[in-house]
Amino acid sequence: MTLRREAFLDHVSERGQYETRTEAERAARVVLALLGAHLVGEVRAQLAAHLPEEFALILLNPLQSAEPLPPERFVRATAAWIEGATEQTATWDVSAVLSTVADAVGEDLLGQILLQLPCGYGLLFGRPEPT
Repeated sequence: MTLRREAFLDHVSERGQYETRTEAERAARVVLALLGAHLVGEVRAQLAAHLPEEFALILLNPLQSAEPLPPERFVRATAAWIEGATEQTATWDVSAVLSTVADAVGEDLLGQILLQLPCGYGLLFGRPEPT
């Protein structure tokens, strides 16, 4: 099921405790652009199908990444793309967006997403790391 834009941003706003919708939208845009660079093929397309069109297009036209970033570097990259962000606030941003994504896609697709990412991303999605 595809989330409507408003519902998606409401979830991100609530989880990120953002004061404005603009802050939630900024976090969603950056995190999804970076995430899109790490996913390929059918998994990326399936994830996009669960997102509002605007955010699906961002995921499908990602920022470029030469290699998959470990979670710590993903957070640092997020901080670099969000003006005034620190690693601590970027961790908050990443978790707000990715936990919303995890709830939208369900456990089966989330498992496929995590298989394409370096170890440690489960926590950013609000899930324990698989053993």
